[in-house]
Amino acid sequence: MAAGKRTMDLTEGNIVRLLIVFAIPIIIGQILQNLYNSFDAIIVGQNLGTEALAAVSSSSDISQLLVGFFTGLSTGSGVLFARYYGAKDYEKLHTSIHTALLLAVFIGVGMAAIGIILAPFLLRIVKCPDDVFGSALTYLRVYLVGILFTAIYNVGAGVLRAVGDTRRPLYFLAISSAFNIFLDLLLVKYVRMGVLGAALATVCSQLLSVCMLGAVMIRSNDVYKLVLKDLRIEKEYAAEVVELGIPAAIQSSLTSISNLFVQRYINNFGKYAMAGIGAAKKIDKFVGLAGQSMGQAITTFVSQNNGAKKYRRAFRGIYHCLALNVAYSVIVAVPLYIFADKFVSIFTHDPEAIFYGVEMMRTMLPLYSFQVLNQIYSGSTRGFGKSRAVMFLSLLGMIGCRQIFLAVSMHLNYDVHNIFIGYPIGWGFSALFVAIYFYSVIYRKYHRRAEEDRS
Repeated sequence: MAAGKRTMDLTEGNIVRLLIVFAIPIIIGQILQNLYNSFDAIIVGQNLGTEALAAVSSSSDISQLLVGFFTGLSTGSGVLFARYYGAKDYEKLHTSIHTALLLAVFIGVGMAAIGIILAPFLLRIVKCPDDVFGSALTYLRVYLVGILFTAIYNVGAGVLRAVGDTRRPLYFLAISSAFNIFLDLLLVKYVRMGVLGAALATVCSQLLSVCMLGAVMIRSNDVYKLVLKDLRIEKEYAAEVVELGIPAAIQSSLTSISNLFVQRYINNFGKYAMAGIGAAKKIDKFVGLAGQSMGQAITTFVSQNNGAKKYRRAFRGIYHCLALNVAYSVIVAVPLYIFADKFVSIFTHDPEAIFYGVEMMRTMLPLYSFQVLNQIYSGSTRGFGKSRAVMFLSLLGMIGCRQIFLAVSMHLNYDVHNIFIGYPIGWGFSALFVAIYFYSVIYRKYHRRAEEDRS
């Protein structure tokens, strides 16, 4: 089986052009995903009020705990897929894909069941107020039903991205986003199902994504073709998926757990803070999506070139990626900072909620370069197969340093601004730790080989 026209070989051709062409569909896909997540909040906030918006916002970090696990799993296992693709070892690629997909199904079922059972406990952890607890529990439990679909889709989309196909995951996301918005309006605004309708809309759109992805992979004759009878867990490949995927999954999940404790601080300021900060988080993701998308892109780029033993090209791609990312972040952050109140008011008309949202945005936006550095260096290091190191160093920054800062600062002065500044502190320390590891370990190991590429 040979590579087809829909795949992209990142080991040949102009680096900047390839990175842009490869990353643009990922960025647009992130925008669409954020848009339909934001439309959930907008439709709920505008039609059901501040309490309902607070309920959805209170559940978001909990749901992200499980969603993030599978996003990390797909990112880490994608390193393996891209390495085999770059090395043109399509037999191993086929086996690793089928192993990872079946693992995702088993883990997805287990985590969905555990999440549904523990939902009340998780809401208590974040100190969800009693006046929104019932709505938050309803939303969260229904939302978690779709975790299985999220698991399958993320790994499947990771397969396509690993072989250079970022367009079709974008198409799937565009269709499912439009479907989600349609169902949101239908079930929340017209059928009057409340937050239950918003959760059902999300689950149905996730199922649609899986159906479209599965149909494409089964019907394909390309290197990523899905053959149902070949779905089995091969120990050798499962070990590699676990080695590369699980650290990234654990990193994402533990960061989300850290966010749960941050949400406890937020919830102590009441429903207006919960609603306003929840809206700001939705907007915040539009700035961070470039770093996340280019982080995924550079992981695939480095993995393919690592598999092809083109180390100098891998390093050049990293530096180009950093420059592109910083430029994007500045372009997006400036108008968001200036018109922060206008953007937050899209979600809620409550002046007190708007105040909290604007304060959060204007505190964090000038410090987004830290997140860019963290995403690119983490993605690059992971692309060289050092997923476990990225996990430990990122958790040290995002959890260790941030939680210590919050514990000390909130003890000395219980101010909501300490919560806001905690996010860039986590990004900054994570970026510093991973960058030190990258240059002291990865760069030193592969620099001589990169110089040999030049000769």
